[in-house]
Amino acid sequence: MSRTAEEIERKYIIAVPDDGEMRKMPDYGESEITQIYLTSPDGETHRIRKRVYPDRVVYTETKKVRIDRMSCEETEREISGEEYLALTERRDESRTPIEKRRVIFRFGDQLFEVDLYPGWKKTCILETELRSRGERPPFPAFLRVIREVTGVKGYSNADMAKAFPKEDKIEEM
Repeated sequence: MSRTAEEIERKYIIAVPDDGEMRKMPDYGESEITQIYLTSPDGETHRIRKRVYPDRVVYTETKKVRIDRMSCEETEREISGEEYLALTERRDESRTPIEKRRVIFRFGDQLFEVDLYPGWKKTCILETELRSRGERPPFPAFLRVIREVTGVKGYSNADMAKAFPKEDKIEEM
């Protein structure tokens, strides 16, 4: 079964937070993600994802159509491991698979997703979904935001799969 919804999110580059502080937060969880982009028509992003949790593996297929810099229409469905392998045959060769460790936690009523990339040692990306475009999420004291990159070309996962940004080129606000 698939679901289609409008996704409104903000994205930030942050300093790598202390693991111990994140572990203290409600709804803490982590997984290892491999994300592969597939060939798709212009205006659409099509990807498959393998997400390894401590107790299970989940495969998903996602299609996104950008609405504006903060939002997109997203259709996502869970798939089997066999479907995932079959879909890898449609991999977009111009994009490298993205590998990352994702940590999630809740602060107030806000769910945060912190993506830690193997090539970055000092910084990572934080994403959070919002109810409206004007909403500004509160941040726990242990998070240090370097800069917001919502809608900034080069920092979507699809763009990063084409040309992964060098950590030493990230500019502070």
